[in-house]
Amino acid sequence: MLHFFPPLLRGLVASSLMLLNILFWVPVLLLFAVLKLLLPLRAMRLLIDPLLIWIAETWIAGNSGWMRLTQRCQWDVQGLDDLKTDHWYLVNCNHQSWVDILVLQHVFNRRIPLLKFFLKQQLIWVPVMGLAWWALDFPFMRRHSEAYLLKHPEMRGKDQQTTRQACEKFALVPTSVMNFMEGTRFTPAKHLRQQSPYRRLLKPKAGGMATALGAMGEKFHAILDVTVVYPHGTPNFWQFLCGRLEHVVVRVRQLPVPQQLLAGDYANDPAMRQAYQLWVQQLWADKDQLIEQVMGAEKRA
Repeated sequence: MLHFFPPLLRGLVASSLMLLNILFWVPVLLLFAVLKLLLPLRAMRLLIDPLLIWIAETWIAGNSGWMRLTQRCQWDVQGLDDLKTDHWYLVNCNHQSWVDILVLQHVFNRRIPLLKFFLKQQLIWVPVMGLAWWALDFPFMRRHSEAYLLKHPEMRGKDQQTTRQACEKFALVPTSVMNFMEGTRFTPAKHLRQQSPYRRLLKPKAGGMATALGAMGEKFHAILDVTVVYPHGTPNFWQFLCGRLEHVVVRVRQLPVPQQLLAGDYANDPAMRQAYQLWVQQLWADKDQLIEQVMGAEKRA
């Protein structure tokens, strides 16, 4: 509707609508989250968690609303058939931009349970949003370098413990556990520094998936392998707000949970760790090939 606005004006309108949506829903979210914190009983959690999820899904629907109002984007999405809102999913996706999160929320909202992201510990201090993520039980991870762990060996394994604790909460209410397996956003510089064997992806890290599967693998109905491609170039967040995202391709594959990996100990069994890594590497090779196919089709169009 506002597609005819110049990009700067569209960006300002989209930013304002996004902010208003945040400021309306976050106080409501926090009200019920504090109540759950004060009454940490299983029965109270089972009562309040669905309400918090409804609030979050309505907030996301508001984001989709201002996106439709201010954007003129071609959405090419495949693979949403047979998804259920009462199932548990482990969702994996490549990662290129903060825009990925809005894309994933727009595509999956009310088609699967609310996506729960693993966030860096520093993000809890993001104004307003940090509180919202805390209220929704998004786990905050404190990643340490190998040099730090050598000096502080007692911190080794803390992230895995955080993941397990989060997954215990997720097991109560249908949840989609979101995992960006690359661990960071793709950039050409990072790709070169890693010497990644994949043309359009960074090296995947199997640890997060292994911990989630180890904690609640029997709960997951499927793994959703999601590939997001921006054929005209990856936008930053401001470019997205200004309506410069012209085309986005999303492909979703439902994969069975690899039963042979559920019984092992990823942290302490080298053979199981290698099995996970081989499984993940094949997953990533398929994803890299898919991105190449999408980009090739775009060039031929």
